[in-house]
Amino acid sequence: MTSHEIARLIDHAVLHPTLTRDEVRQGVIFAREAGCATVCVRPCDAALAAELLRGSQTGACVVIGFPQGVNTSSVKAYEAQQAIRAGAAELDMVVNIAAVVSGDWASVKMDIEAVQEICSRQSIPLKVIFEIDFLSEAQIIQCCRICRDIGVAFVKTSTGFGYVRQEQGWGTGGATVEAMRLLKEHAAPCEVKASGGVRTLADLMAMVDAGATRIGCGATEAILAEAAGGEAKPGEGY
Repeated sequence: MTSHEIARLIDHAVLHPTLTRDEVRQGVIFAREAGCATVCVRPCDAALAAELLRGSQTGACVVIGFPQGVNTSSVKAYEAQQAIRAGAAELDMVVNIAAVVSGDWASVKMDIEAVQEICSRQSIPLKVIFEIDFLSEAQIIQCCRICRDIGVAFVKTSTGFGYVRQEQGWGTGGATVEAMRLLKEHAAPCEVKASGGVRTLADLMAMVDAGATRIGCGATEAILAEAAGGEAKPGEGY
């Protein structure tokens, strides 16, 4: 794949809560010039991103209920409406993780439907984030089935901010080849987005080979440099 083809797979993440307005601007401009599929931004940055991306091949992707997913469904729906009005081309919504681990599948379904309804009216693709590090295989499969039945555009592995306790403090996991295959098998015809821990070209290609059609990462610059023949090194970001 060429570096341009790889860029077209990437939703470049500009999501850290401490990013300044100037840093967001720089991230969006970088993604636009690189030709990424979208730039994932915080809701407060939706209008800025849409303005900077106007007329380009890169869209503004706004996160909803991010990163914990525990907003009420009505709040998520309102967030979605506001993001679309601000110029969002796509939305990435975090599933209600608490409802998933509680086995409250009716609430999970209602939550996703509330946002999908808003997206459907405007023909806006919705990606639903599961945060797989918190879930069992059975819970992931059930989330896939719900998303498949509702008809969302994508299912997505992780936010990149799902911190879990590890041997040496707290850390994030994210997309794995096994998870990608699981999502691909049970969510089809929904497409699959890999995010969390994708920091090198090899990481990205492993996700693509496992079935991902979109990649969420903050290490885009390092990955594209590697694809263009630069030094192979891990990138920063989620």
